[in-house]
Amino acid sequence: MSELIRFLEQAVSDQASDLFLVAGGPVSVKQEGRIRSLGETKLLPADTQAYINEIYSMAGRSMDSYINTGDDDFSFSVPGLARFRVNAYRQRNSMAVVVRIVSFDIPNWEEIHIPPHVMDIADTKHGMILVTGTAGSGKSTTQACIIDRINRTRDCHIITLEDPIEFLHRNQRSIVSQREIAIDTADYLSALRACLRQAPDVILLGEMRDPETIRTAITAAETGHTVIATLHTNGAVNAVDRIIDSFPSSSQAQIRIQLATVLDTVISQQMMPDVNGNMVPAFEIMHINSAIRGMIRDNKNHQIDNAIVAGKSEGMVSMDQSILALYRSGKITRETALHHADHPEQLQRQL
Repeated sequence: MSELIRFLEQAVSDQASDLFLVAGGPVSVKQEGRIRSLGETKLLPADTQAYINEIYSMAGRSMDSYINTGDDDFSFSVPGLARFRVNAYRQRNSMAVVVRIVSFDIPNWEEIHIPPHVMDIADTKHGMILVTGTAGSGKSTTQACIIDRINRTRDCHIITLEDPIEFLHRNQRSIVSQREIAIDTADYLSALRACLRQAPDVILLGEMRDPETIRTAITAAETGHTVIATLHTNGAVNAVDRIIDSFPSSSQAQIRIQLATVLDTVISQQMMPDVNGNMVPAFEIMHINSAIRGMIRDNKNHQIDNAIVAGKSEGMVSMDQSILALYRSGKITRETALHHADHPEQLQRQL
């Protein structure tokens, strides 16, 4: 057994989220948001290069892109252990890598504290659903649980476009086609345009990176498909602003009208430490009702936060309401609640 495999096994055994192989420091893992060393020996550039060569060999992937650009994203599996998402990069003229540990099995949504209101999105038959949050906030896991629910309960063709593929879905009631960017297809835009001719019912779009991809995703939602897409933003309002601001000003009025028409739900999430030192998610949920549709169309996004708070009876939850619920249930401390709140002064008065 190689030393690299032993490190991967220990990371999985310790339920770490990431494994770090960076020259100048020891092999380390991130566990419950904290960095912990797996030894005292500092890695040399030759060590990290050997580990990275082995990772590429295990993935059956060429190193050309990494050598030419200094960055590469891909994934690989170790049978019987786990699936791993890899980001290889150069730092201080040496090779380095961060390996994200992904379980073979789709997590149980109740065990990882995803609310039923979020899982109910699996019943959406058409329109656009946005899952937003910063890196490491659990977006991919939430999406995987929603896709798994669709796969188990509906007769659909689900197409996922990911960079890289993280969770593997086996066909249940649905057919799931999983395409990895740069391996199965050239890029998100090409894959998205092609998948519209592949009889999809549900399209999972790993990331909306540019105006053309966003425009094509909106068109897909307009033509009756369910589009579940990711944005790296905090909060539902910021997600709407991010989409509209990615277009030139001459196009924004039209995009507002289209987005107001096709948008169904925006989920924003963030992770925070609970009282036991584990991580627990908080979710903002915005369902698009007629009032919010009008706000998006009329460029009154600043009013949307109040509409979310007022929409509790429709299943809407603001981020601060979600955080307050975690505090009142004894899962997080007062300090954690205030630190992660969107409006800490208002939340402090409620606490």
